[in-house]
Amino acid sequence: MASSQQFPRPRTPEPVLITEAEPSRAEQHAARKKRYAITMGIRGICIVLAAVFHQILWLMLVFAILGAVLPWIAVVMANDGPPKKRLHVSHYDARPDRVLEQRPTRVIDG
Repeated sequence: MASSQQFPRPRTPEPVLITEAEPSRAEQHAARKKRYAITMGIRGICIVLAAVFHQILWLMLVFAILGAVLPWIAVVMANDGPPKKRLHVSHYDARPDRVLEQRPTRVIDG
């Protein structure tokens, strides 16, 4: 039996993640509302810019098309799930004396 003095554990300031749980539904909903509000704000700016540049036809059309398409994009983004995060998190690593040994697996041919 090994004592804890043989394998001192490194002290890390962050807690160890023991679950792969997603963010709560409230957090996901808040993030989607924020994305929707930002997209609709950009749409409002595009419509105002389309009105400001009414004398330059091609620029007005670009802003008007963006103002017409962005609500659809905002709704699709708001209904989408949260993005998958690829973060380096601190997972639990077993001490070397507590790791089970790996046995070779047998394959049965038929």
